[in-house]
Amino acid sequence: MSAHEVNDQHQHHEEPRGRPAPAEPRTFEEAFARLEEVIGRLEAGDAGLEEALALFEEGVTLARFCRRQLDQAEARIRVLVEGPAGAAEEADAPELEADLLKEAGEAE
Repeated sequence: MSAHEVNDQHQHHEEPRGRPAPAEPRTFEEAFARLEEVIGRLEAGDAGLEEALALFEEGVTLARFCRRQLDQAEARIRVLVEGPAGAAEEADAPELEADLLKEAGEAE
């Protein structure tokens, strides 16, 4: 077997022991539950090196997925606040934070 053939075989075999890559979770809850399982398995300390590395990589992927989901949810949050005329109006959460910080500064 030539070096090129060995290299080709290595490039096509990405997961250890032929395991398929974990499927992308569909929901935050699904990803978070799997992340808890992965963390529990790693904390148990009985996984071999290859398995522990695969679990760690999966955990990082799941944590990133959860972070993206939380960021998207935060972007959608709308908060009702009292406007200048006393009427309720909608404001994005970041705008509310700025208003609250401004009010806190005025109160000091």
